[in-house]
Amino acid sequence: MICIIAAVAQNGAIGFQNNLLYRLPNDLRRFKSLTIGHTVIMGRRTFDSLPKGALPNRRNIVLSRTVKELPGAEVYPSLESALKTCSADEEIFIIGGSSVYAEAFPLADRLCLTEVLDTPAEADAFFPAYNSNEWKVTSLEFHGYDDRHAQAYRFVDYTRK
Repeated sequence: MICIIAAVAQNGAIGFQNNLLYRLPNDLRRFKSLTIGHTVIMGRRTFDSLPKGALPNRRNIVLSRTVKELPGAEVYPSLESALKTCSADEEIFIIGGSSVYAEAFPLADRLCLTEVLDTPAEADAFFPAYNSNEWKVTSLEFHGYDDRHAQAYRFVDYTRK
């Protein structure tokens, strides 16, 4: 089972200067609850953006053609080579960045998106465009803005049709 997980603005933006665009504590809590105990696959720049390095209580896989070792992570030169090390019953979460999302899209069974109801002033990383006709919404949960969340958002889970 391969799941793509991301927080995506209305224009498809996901980041700026190797940082997340939004501070949404509920999104971070959801990310942790979904990925804990599972495998996370990311590009090297995404790994570099993690404030404390490898994510605890998860198998961290980083894709890099230049770096061979990273603390707390397994490093592979391609998504294909990384996936070969995963067992058939392993739940895998693709956590970024843009090029890893794009490469994993044809293989994904599920999308777990936080759709942020906002368009950022600046962005340099974008979620790949996808055909919504290929996906079925299985869960939708709306959240308005509040004292801890400056933007309204919704958690939307999709499965491939």
